[in-house]
Amino acid sequence: MVNKPSALSVNDLRARIEPESLPFDNTRTLEDVQERVVGQERAIDAIKFGMGMKERGYNIFIAGPSNAGLTYTAKTFIEEQAKQEPTPPDWCYVYNFKEPDKPKGIKVSAGQGKQLKKDMHEFVETLQAKIPEVFDSDDYRTKESEVHQSFEKVRREIIDQLSHEAKEQGFILQFSQVGMVIIPANKEGEPMTQEDLRHLEEEERKVLREKSDELHEKMKDAIKTIREAEAEFKEKHTKLDNEIALFVVGQLMDRYEEKYQDDQQVLEFLKMSQEDILENIEDFKKKPEAQQPQPGAPFPVPPKEALLRKYDVNVLIDNSETQGAPVVIESNPVYTNIFGSIERQAWFGALFTDHTMIKPGALHKANGGYLVMKALDLLRWFVSYEALKRALKDEEIKIEDLGELYGLFSTRTIRPEPIPLSVKIVLTGDPYIYQLLYTYDDRFPKLFKVKAHMDDQMDRKDETIVECARMMSSFCKDNKLRHVDRTGVARVIEYSMELTEDRDKLSLELGNISDLLKEANYFAGLDNAELIQAKHVENAIKKRIYRSNLVEERVKELVEKDIFWVETDGEKVGQVNGLAVLMTGDHMFGKPNRITATVSVGREGMVSIDRESKMSGNIHTKGLIILSNFLKERFAQNRPISLTASLCFEQSYGLVEGDSASSTELYVLLSAIANVPIYQGIAVTGSVSQKGEVQPIGGANHKIKGWFDICKYKGLNGKQGVMIPAKNVRNLMIDQEIVDAVKEGKFNVWPVSTIEEGIAILTGMEAGQLQEDGTYPEGTLFRKVDDRLKKISEIVREFGKDPENGKRKEKEDEPAGCPSCGA
Repeated sequence: MVNKPSALSVNDLRARIEPESLPFDNTRTLEDVQERVVGQERAIDAIKFGMGMKERGYNIFIAGPSNAGLTYTAKTFIEEQAKQEPTPPDWCYVYNFKEPDKPKGIKVSAGQGKQLKKDMHEFVETLQAKIPEVFDSDDYRTKESEVHQSFEKVRREIIDQLSHEAKEQGFILQFSQVGMVIIPANKEGEPMTQEDLRHLEEEERKVLREKSDELHEKMKDAIKTIREAEAEFKEKHTKLDNEIALFVVGQLMDRYEEKYQDDQQVLEFLKMSQEDILENIEDFKKKPEAQQPQPGAPFPVPPKEALLRKYDVNVLIDNSETQGAPVVIESNPVYTNIFGSIERQAWFGALFTDHTMIKPGALHKANGGYLVMKALDLLRWFVSYEALKRALKDEEIKIEDLGELYGLFSTRTIRPEPIPLSVKIVLTGDPYIYQLLYTYDDRFPKLFKVKAHMDDQMDRKDETIVECARMMSSFCKDNKLRHVDRTGVARVIEYSMELTEDRDKLSLELGNISDLLKEANYFAGLDNAELIQAKHVENAIKKRIYRSNLVEERVKELVEKDIFWVETDGEKVGQVNGLAVLMTGDHMFGKPNRITATVSVGREGMVSIDRESKMSGNIHTKGLIILSNFLKERFAQNRPISLTASLCFEQSYGLVEGDSASSTELYVLLSAIANVPIYQGIAVTGSVSQKGEVQPIGGANHKIKGWFDICKYKGLNGKQGVMIPAKNVRNLMIDQEIVDAVKEGKFNVWPVSTIEEGIAILTGMEAGQLQEDGTYPEGTLFRKVDDRLKKISEIVREFGKDPENGKRKEKEDEPAGCPSCGA
């Protein structure tokens, strides 16, 4: 009797979570998890280390699969830890009175930025109201009148004295639009005419000219004295204005200087502002309504608000409401979003800008905290990536205009003072991206020294199951979903095991699980259920598959119509059903493939039609080579093998890759050599080693489901089933429909560890063990294979001895002669 491996029992086909074993009725009764990240101890330890290391270059790269919730993990965990860190200061940009095109950055305590802005606004508004009042007051007018009268008195005395001297000399001092003029006078004291001058004697004219020259010299001295007096008057007037303004400004400024006495940068700005106000006191003398531009003016005059904007404070970063260190997530890391921008305003066709139009970027907002970005999003913007590395290296944030930086336009703009940078960059992405950057970017390893590697699965234990349920509870509360009862939790946990294809593991694909809860909540709503139950979760899973499995349905339809030829009953030599997994992006399914083999006399060895037609990959080729070495190890110990065999994946029109069918190809090849039929109701998967060991493969659940659906359509007979590697039993999470069919004896799943076990199941014949004399027992498949190979070798050897055949072969090997002359 053939010793066949037993088929798996129902309990081996699927791990179940019994709802009664869960220590709660529903997730509403569970406490929230302390840490919103479960099963990521390695990654959390690395993140904690990176957050604690404040030295330069210890930025963090969180590596893991995209559906493992990388950004969620970074956000939730880092935010919680960041609350315990000190809140960073506010940053403001103010006008630089020494270099107007280089606004100054000011650091103030958290929350003081907007207070400084408010104080400066009130300060300027108060000056605008008080200074005009002071300069319109009677006291000021009296003092101004005194200064003016003093100047007029000096001016009048100088002019009177000059006029008196001119009169004594016979001249008159007159005033015209061009200034003072000295004119000769007649005896009546009237100005002499040209006629009067012509009647004078030459000697009289000479004397008159000399007196005129002397008086003109005195007039020049008088004018000089008047100008000196006027300059003194202006100086006194300015001094008076400054004293009055300083009294008003200083009185107001003292309060702010006392308030910000601990902020040296603020005090310096206040001092420079005070000096500038005193120098430009005329801008404050008139009331605001008098400063409006008049209609019809030839050129537009900036309003008074624009002139006073230099005293405004631009609060770039306000941390007044920030608890702990800021955590910023930037989903669109273009240059301006990271480094900020300088806006412009149109004024009568011209563009202008100032320090109040500087806008912050994500680096400014995260300064003193953490900036989280997806690595792939950042790498899409090469300029941003390079500028970020430069900023981390220089430890400062520069706001530069991209257009000017790359020479797109040369419009004059401002260049804000760089702000010191102290930030921890957290990038999230696939491990492959990390490896590429680490290998090909020489600065990346120096800047990102901490790798937090996220896992996509964790061990299934009682405590981890409860932790997962608590995570579900927190998720339902945060997203305002219905809570899940114990049956629903059990089904979600089973689905988690299905994702990992391992009974001892739970999936950490948070995105997938959270989406499932949202979809189950929708179906619970349709039922008007208070809680999400197992049937709602099951419905969500089935609907998710239904939305994505159109291609699978079309493939099954082709199989059912025998367009894709698959046999599920009967026996055939040199033919077996293999199983493959097809992926359509969001869906995976198993598809059966007929694999055939032919054997003939020859020395060509084993040929794969798929490989020869370049329709197979390197891993598949490796499996074929292993298969060849298995034959040599079992049947070529005392003689060489002479064989011509071909293998083919029938009706395969795409690339064949992977070694999961190598055991299947070996079975069909042995069947063809031994001329022993294989039962067609059994599909096979598994890779093989050179020693004949059947090795585990992936996608076992999908492959079993694919074959079961075909057998179900063509009719289940109880003999059909799938043969899988024994090491894949722990991966089985088969659909309940298949479990029920196995329970009813309509379907089977056999685990095999060696090729010999698989042969017994497929052929109903013992494979055979090598005996001491180098042969296999009679009636075994290996004996039939060995005998057939001997026979082929003898035919090849006899064929080589035949003189006629030898001549023919030599003639065939001769080079062809010239077709025209036969030479």
